[in-house]
Order: sequence, then structure tokens, then C-alpha cells
Amino acid sequence: MGSWAALGWDTTPGQVFASQGSAELSRSLWNALSLLSRRRLCVVVRKELMAEAAASEELPAEEKEQEEEGAAAPSVSGVYFICPLSGAIVRKDQKEKQLREAIQAYFSVDPVAASIMEIHTFNRDREKVRLCVETMAKYLDNIYLHPEEEKYRKIKLQNKVFQERISCLEGTHKFFQAVGFETKTLPVPGQEATEEFYVLKEEVLSRLEELKDRKEQLLSSEPVRAQLHRQLTLFQPSAAAARFELPHDFFNLSAEELRREQRLRTEAVEKAAMLRTRAMREKEEQREMRKYNYTLLRVRFPDGYILQGTFYARESVSVLYNFVREALRDDWLPFELLGPGGLKLTDESLAFNECGLVPSALLSLAWDAAVMADVEAAAEEQRSPLRPELLARAQSLS
Repeated sequence: MGSWAALGWDTTPGQVFASQGSAELSRSLWNALSLLSRRRLCVVVRKELMAEAAASEELPAEEKEQEEEGAAAPSVSGVYFICPLSGAIVRKDQKEKQLREAIQAYFSVDPVAASIMEIHTFNRDREKVRLCVETMAKYLDNIYLHPEEEKYRKIKLQNKVFQERISCLEGTHKFFQAVGFETKTLPVPGQEATEEFYVLKEEVLSRLEELKDRKEQLLSSEPVRAQLHRQLTLFQPSAAAARFELPHDFFNLSAEELRREQRLRTEAVEKAAMLRTRAMREKEEQREMRKYNYTLLRVRFPDGYILQGTFYARESVSVLYNFVREALRDDWLPFELLGPGGLKLTDESLAFNECGLVPSALLSLAWDAAVMADVEAAAEEQRSPLRPELLARAQSLS
């Protein structure tokens, strides 16, 4: 009875049917009332979903007005990366090209180091890379431990192990040439045929410690990775702080896929509202979060200034705390970050996509009231806690 009362019924369908003399009439009534109840249930669930959305995204009145006026102008033109070798800042789709160019240029500085970068950076299968460098290190180890043994100073290029583990990976031949091997065609003992070998130059035998160092470098190196450019920006106080319009770089999907996904989601909303429980919706939301590689985050200070940066969606909240500290005049000042709805972000180990802070979010900063009171009392004049050079470059947020 309770479930029917929640839908506005004074009596259950069974009670209505019991008062009728005709079983056929009862079945007709049951079908009609069931259809009506399902439609009404759909309305109830839809209202619940709207209420949840409103509760999780409470905005000041002026921000709601701004939101209704139209979409915000993009605050970033895309996702950018910094090449650790050249310092160049490039768009996401240009980062590998820039890395290749920078590593290629580094061959004129240190060809051994450059070849090691190629091996670790451009061969995607990490297990193959591990097996490759371990085998290459074994070749060098044998030379270092047995310099008098000529057989260890020659590597047959058509050797099955060399072909399967080393020759097929990018950068390996450049490494052997850089450490002092040269290609020679030599006769095969007991045969008339000849084969190609890498042969270590005689002068390298006088620099065996250097060869050992190169072996250690080969084993210990990591892939060269372009660093995500935070695009740190400070905005002046604005009612448009909660409005975001992101470029396609922030998504795993193409522009056409995004449009199609939005269309399908719109068409399916009523069906989803009827069939999904809250737990199912939360699970689907988590699945949605994994579609984002990056997130654009804004932190609003009590004086209204807004700090913005770009982050990986899987980075932890602690990274954002550090990002804010680096923008402060005094980085020791204690503060808390509050997510949408005022929820405190106390677990700094959580990733942004686990907190629902993707693909964008506006957070608020709250100072420790007691500490700030002491700071203000001791200060000769009131000043912003933000670094002066940031304040000098503060932009307006349209």
C-alpha cells in the first residue's frame, strides 16, 4: 500500500478490482492503471534526479544568472606539454614529434645518451624493452669481464637472439655504434660464406670503465616524457567562475563521437531514469569519469581571485594542494579546499576522477581562521596572500 500511496493512490489496484464483477474488466483496469503508474513513477524519478543535480551544484545567484546567459569563452585553447629536453611548449598532438626532434638534436651532444632515450621512449612494449636492454647489457658485461676474449667483442647480426630481442627495437643499432662498435663483414669459421658482425673497436678496450658506465645508464634509464603544462592563470574576481567551455583535447572521444554521445544520452534519459537505481547511476558516473584524460580546475580564494590550472584526471588531490601552495606569498599558510557543494577534500590521495572533479570543476579555498587572524594582526598593511607577480598578470574571466 505504501508504494501506491507515494504515487498518490488512495486504494490499491487490487482493491479496485475486487469491487468489480467482471474479471475481464479487472484485467483492463489493471493494464491501464499499471501504465499510468509507470508514467507517474518516471516523473517521480526524474524529479529526484533533478533534485540530486541541483543539490550537488549549488551556485550563488549571480553565477546561475551568468550560466543562463550562454556558454563561456574557452579559458584554455587546448592541452599543452613541455618538452624536457628543449623546453618547447607544444599542443598534445605535437608532443611526440617534438620529443623525436629534441632527441635527434641531442645526438650531437651525447650520442650514447640519445640512443638510450630512443630505446626507452619510442618502443611501447615495456617488457620487450626490458628484455632488450638486459640482453644488450649482457654483451657489454662479457666484454668488461673478459676483455682478452675476442669472441665477446663480436656480435653476429643475424644471430636469432639478437634479431628477436634487439635488432627489431628502435635505437638499438645507434647505441652499439655510439659505444664503439662498427659493422664488419667477416668469414664464418668452417664455411665459405661471410656474415655481418658488430665488432668493438680496439681503442674502446682502454676505456672499459666508461663502457661499464654506459651499461648502467642503459639499464637504469626511463622513457623521456613530455610534462603536462599547467597553464597557470590567475583571474580577477568574476561571477563566471563556474562556467567552463573545454576544447576537445580534454576528452578521449573525437568531436563527432562527443556529439553522438550527447545525442544518445538525451534520447535515453527517460528510459534511464525509470530503469536505473541510484547505485547503478553512481557506477555509470564513475565509468563516465574514465572518459577524461585531463581536467581544468579553478580554485576561488576568499577575496574572489580565481587560480586555474590543467591536470591529469588521474592525478591526486595532493597535486592540487601543492599547486595552490606554489601560488602563495607564504606557502606555509594552512588552508582547506572545498569541492562543489562545499565538500572538504581531506583525502589528498584520491584522484580527481574519483572525486568527480573532471573534466572541470570550481573549488573554494578556506583559510585557517585563527592563523589568518594572527597573520593579519601582525601585518603592517593588508596584502593579498597570492604572489605579487601573479597578481600583476591577473586576467579578466569573460
